[in-house]
Amino acid sequence: MPTAEAPARMLIEPQWMAPVRAEAGPAGEACLVDHAVVVEDDRIVDVLPQEQARQRNPAAERIALPGHLLVPGFVNLHAHAAMALLRGVGDDLPLSAWLRDRIWPLESRLVDPQFVRDGSTLAFAEMLLGGTTCVNDMYFFPEASVEAALAVGIRSAHGIIVVDFPTVYASAPAEYLRKGLALRDRLREHPLVSFCLAPHAPYTVGDDALREIATISREIGLPIHIHVHETAEEVAEGIARHGRRPLARLDALGLVGPEMIAVHAVHMDDDDLRRLAAGAVTVAHCPHSNGKLACGIAPTARMHAMGIRVGIGTDGSASNNRLDLLGEARTAALLAKATSGRADAWPAARTLRAMTLDAAAALGLDGRIGSIEAGKQADLVAVDLRAAELSPVYDPVSQLIYACGREHVSDVWVAGKAVVRTRQLADVLVRDALSEVVGRTGVWQNRVGEILSGRV
Repeated sequence: MPTAEAPARMLIEPQWMAPVRAEAGPAGEACLVDHAVVVEDDRIVDVLPQEQARQRNPAAERIALPGHLLVPGFVNLHAHAAMALLRGVGDDLPLSAWLRDRIWPLESRLVDPQFVRDGSTLAFAEMLLGGTTCVNDMYFFPEASVEAALAVGIRSAHGIIVVDFPTVYASAPAEYLRKGLALRDRLREHPLVSFCLAPHAPYTVGDDALREIATISREIGLPIHIHVHETAEEVAEGIARHGRRPLARLDALGLVGPEMIAVHAVHMDDDDLRRLAAGAVTVAHCPHSNGKLACGIAPTARMHAMGIRVGIGTDGSASNNRLDLLGEARTAALLAKATSGRADAWPAARTLRAMTLDAAAALGLDGRIGSIEAGKQADLVAVDLRAAELSPVYDPVSQLIYACGREHVSDVWVAGKAVVRTRQLADVLVRDALSEVVGRTGVWQNRVGEILSGRV
């Protein structure tokens, strides 16, 4: 039995390992072959050749993963997890109609802590099974989302949501901030939970609230997670209302800086891109949601050329339908190549970094997660490359980005704890809780149908 003097150790022994170390740069580095990750409790204590690891740790549990690639856990830089309960309700609608005719009417009638807890449970389980170990979430009743994340076992950053109008969660910006900051204060020391300030968008939050958010961000060091320039209509309306493009307005109000996570950033002119670069802003690129809502394609190849950091997000199930970060990464890489006319735009190693270390850095978590290095938390993903459709393997990272799907994720660890084993959730209690939520989806589906039909 392990004691405090002799903590539990395990050796994770893949055939290939992609550490994604910061010093390797965006171009990446060659995969390590036949190396082991030595994990003690929640942390990585060493990375070294397997034989050497076994000699130094003869009593450690060994997890042999022949034919597998081990990578850092994926970081989903933008999601609305609870909207898993609205998957498919607004398909084939443009963003304005999607919000006005489907999402906002349904949310006004449905959203409460139980809705958020159930939807988030569905979403977080789906993410874990696809290799996402950390998610940056933005939604109402974040305390319910935190409960779901901790129950499922995923690492999470939660948005302190702010909008100018009243909802069932809060009545005005001051109340949104008060509730969110109180939750953050209660959980600020939790090892798996962090927070962002989350003003929804320039068109839903006024100047006074945005100024206050900028001040709070600087005072307590929280990232600012905000939708920016998702549609051409949003940009045009911002100019009409405020006399300037939305990003320029945010800059004037003090929000554009290294703490900003600009979600979508699709409709960017040269001045917008210069602002992002000068402010060291991170972009959360959500290619499937942008495509499904016909918003456009973010100029990510140009962003990279200008030194703008880009992470990858799924957005919510209502505008994407799949919370599959590996699928998003493949699309992101291909779109960058297609729109730039350069086959070397967003190479595989660059794409893996976007969905791991760069996204972690945007959340202020790169000192803890995002790469496989001694001292970091053991958030790890093993991908099985032995399937016929993945053979042969010349470059494991290229295979991961261009050929693999989430179905090839076999094992996942969060802070050293196995949360997925052999393609299923490891904890039987989590599986039982998920089954209960799935059993309640019929109730939610009926309520959605009644609202949309006008019966209630």
